[in-house]
Amino acid sequence: MKYVITGSLGHISKPMVTALVKAGHEVISITSNQDRAKEIEALGAKVAVGSLEDPGFLQQVFAGADAVYTMVPPNFAAADWKGYIGQVGKNYAAAIKANNIKYVVNLSSVGAHMADGCGPVSGLYRAEHALNELQDVHIKHLRPSYFFNNLLSNVGLIKATGIMGSNFAVAGKTFPLVATEHIAEVAVEALLQLNFTGHSVRYIANDEVSTDEIAAAIGNAIGKPEVKWVPFPDDQALTGMQQAGLPEEIAKNYVEMGQAVNSGEMSEDYWKNHPPVLGKTKLADFAKVFAAVYNS
Repeated sequence: MKYVITGSLGHISKPMVTALVKAGHEVISITSNQDRAKEIEALGAKVAVGSLEDPGFLQQVFAGADAVYTMVPPNFAAADWKGYIGQVGKNYAAAIKANNIKYVVNLSSVGAHMADGCGPVSGLYRAEHALNELQDVHIKHLRPSYFFNNLLSNVGLIKATGIMGSNFAVAGKTFPLVATEHIAEVAVEALLQLNFTGHSVRYIANDEVSTDEIAAAIGNAIGKPEVKWVPFPDDQALTGMQQAGLPEEIAKNYVEMGQAVNSGEMSEDYWKNHPPVLGKTKLADFAKVFAAVYNS
């Protein structure tokens, strides 16, 4: 089988490439950075260097593929982030159609049922819909929950202020979290089996907790049990992200996503279509990873 994998050496794409090569398949990994080529080749994959904004490049690379894995990497230079994400989805759809590819595993997100009001995830809504315009193509949209790794952005905040937080706070066990390695496992399984049909959605999570439980687990792991999760006003969160170096467009989108988390709307469809099995890595396991980063 021939697979094309987007995402280069990311936390999800790299283990996917490794697993597919190990299973004996031909794998082409797309990267925008020539400097990553040698590391990708060392995994046993072929390399295609180019831009996801170039439809011609994608059509050329997708030629002859039995299945493709699509994702939209962050673009902090985008003037319209949602529009950028949606356009990459359209570029993928055009390349898939041009090459008559029949199987697509697409990385989306919890909250992608929201046409608007969920920051960059509403861009993924657009990307999903661009792909769903394809006829006679089997597409599985993976909608993972909030990444454990995203919590690492709190390392500096804890060191500076002794707290964790964002512009949301979730009470009860209603905040799903996911490990990137679990997403990779689900994606690889789908690509190896190719037993999905039509256009479907698969939610992915490892644990379901409250933000207070997150702070408690991480605080205990780093020897600071007094750490609390503090919700920030939207304007304060926006200012903080811009002071940390994020462009205004990106910061505004993240604030909007936080609002959707806070209202519960972002996870609404997740709870309606709950994954039958959660991944093995739990909050307690990730807290050890967080502590290692915190103490490094």
